[in-house]
Amino acid sequence: MNIVNNFEPGHRLNPLNDYLFYRVMGEKGDEFQLLGFLNTVLGRSGKEQIKSLEIMENTEFVKDVADGKSCVLDILAVLHDGTKVNIEVQLGNQHNMDRRTLFYWSKVYIQDLKEGQDYLELPKVIAVNIVDFNFPRGGGLHTCFHLREDSDPSLVLTDALEIHCINMVQWRKLKKKDVHNNPLHRWLAWFDDKSPPKLIEEVGSMDPAIMAANEKINLVMQDDEARRRYWRHQMAIMDERGRVKYARDEGLAQGIEQGEEKKAIEIARNLKNIGVPVIQIAEATGLSPEAIEKL
Repeated sequence: MNIVNNFEPGHRLNPLNDYLFYRVMGEKGDEFQLLGFLNTVLGRSGKEQIKSLEIMENTEFVKDVADGKSCVLDILAVLHDGTKVNIEVQLGNQHNMDRRTLFYWSKVYIQDLKEGQDYLELPKVIAVNIVDFNFPRGGGLHTCFHLREDSDPSLVLTDALEIHCINMVQWRKLKKKDVHNNPLHRWLAWFDDKSPPKLIEEVGSMDPAIMAANEKINLVMQDDEARRRYWRHQMAIMDERGRVKYARDEGLAQGIEQGEEKKAIEIARNLKNIGVPVIQIAEATGLSPEAIEKL
């Protein structure tokens, strides 16, 4: 069995490619691996473990992929207790993730509300965001948010909102990766397309849900059309990353060469307009983050 998923010499398929992630985790029949992932992220075990879920297939997402249009990954599942879980992968930093996640959370929260229905019937909604940039700023590998009272965090307004962020940048920076004792580390090792083949073999043998996800990848990628769609989306990911890196490097080179505050300000304004993070603009131009924020 090809658990490492090397369909090209020296290249492991990227499980966080939006098309592939949807095909592996978001279709009917993917309940086993999705259950394994959600129980890990939500810290459910023993009596609290999620026993079953229903995947609500997003057919519009599949149509958008087929038509080659930009699309939003949106995996929606309903747990056995009626809780809804929305999972999104976002690899490019559009600097709107805070509002974006609240928007999609709210859509799921109210989508089934009927006229005259009691608000008590609205479900608990959990959003799970897997991001490949530093969000939230200052956050770690796994952050979780609720609605709490400022002076007394033990006082929760409602349990209807729960938002998780899984930060792949922080995962790669983590010096001690404990796949033997930490189930989330096993999943993140599998999500990371830079993980060495030996590690992928190891985490797959330790977690049946990860093994099932690998088997689904192998099944999906036997189809020529699926491979074409995967590579089209992979190229879009690489193009976006290259655009940001080029803008950052150009700003650094020009800032050093000119050595003038006026030019540095112009560069900073241009970089900010195309969405380069403030901290990277500060490194490239020598301007303070406070000055850049005011531009």
